[in-house]
Amino acid sequence: MKRTIGWMLVVLLIGAAVGVRAQVPVTVIDIDPGVAELGAGGAGISIVNGAETLYYNPAGLADLPGISFSSFYASYFGLANYSAFALTFRNFGAAVMLLNSGSIQGYNTGGETTGTLAFGNTAFVLGAGLAPSDFSFFPDLGFSFSLGARVRVVTARIGDESGTGFAVDLGFRSELSDISLGPISLTDTALGINAVNLFGALNYDTVQESFLMDVEFGVSTMIADMIRASLDVHLNGGLHLGLAYSAAPTFTLRVGMIARDGFSLTAGLGLNVEGFLLDYAFVSHTLGGTHRVSLTLDFSALDIRALTSSLRRLLP
Repeated sequence: MKRTIGWMLVVLLIGAAVGVRAQVPVTVIDIDPGVAELGAGGAGISIVNGAETLYYNPAGLADLPGISFSSFYASYFGLANYSAFALTFRNFGAAVMLLNSGSIQGYNTGGETTGTLAFGNTAFVLGAGLAPSDFSFFPDLGFSFSLGARVRVVTARIGDESGTGFAVDLGFRSELSDISLGPISLTDTALGINAVNLFGALNYDTVQESFLMDVEFGVSTMIADMIRASLDVHLNGGLHLGLAYSAAPTFTLRVGMIARDGFSLTAGLGLNVEGFLLDYAFVSHTLGGTHRVSLTLDFSALDIRALTSSLRRLLP
């Protein structure tokens, strides 16, 4: 498959920005997803948080309270745009993730121009999560847990070349007992485990590129009912750590760090107005920083009566 210097430069720039290993090509499923959890270091494997749950651990879909729709957008140096849309129900979810660049000047190894080309990835994600406790015939094992599976179908376009592939992931999540440490209580503690890219590859006409397999562990807890701490560890190398402080039921501040082939700091905030959630995240990297913004409709928390009253007050 023909690769040009111009295309490789764009891919390496995006890879440096998103903190993935310098491998060619970078696909959309290599990039940290979402916005809300990314603001807190992207440590979301053990967390159930609306439509973003599908991105982090399919087992968490079993614990969703209802329907959620989320969309987000980010731009990398004006060279590439990254966006996604996700719709989740309890037990099921689907998403589409898009990474696209515009026309980029290509060069061959001799430095001569070869015309313009475009780079793009699309991933279609389907996931399901089930808890044994949902089935009356399943025996009580003395602790609650859920299992999930996720399939990600990827299409890639590099100039005139195109390829398709898929990856299969499995997830596990369990809620742990509350703990009291003197005056401080630890609640909503959860453990999550993912086995990602168990099999599957990206296939071009003459080249097959395997996705990197990994096992991920995550744990999270709520401290004094105000601060959520979360930690994710990837066996392939990578650590995500985050804190989310709920100053009020409608407002959340987030900070975190990502250690993976470098070190990044993250920060974010979230605003929840009657089930309409607006989230913002900033991620630092060696080339500067990236901003993301998302809009989520959490139908399980949507208070139609309160929303109608608010609109009436705003209207003349």
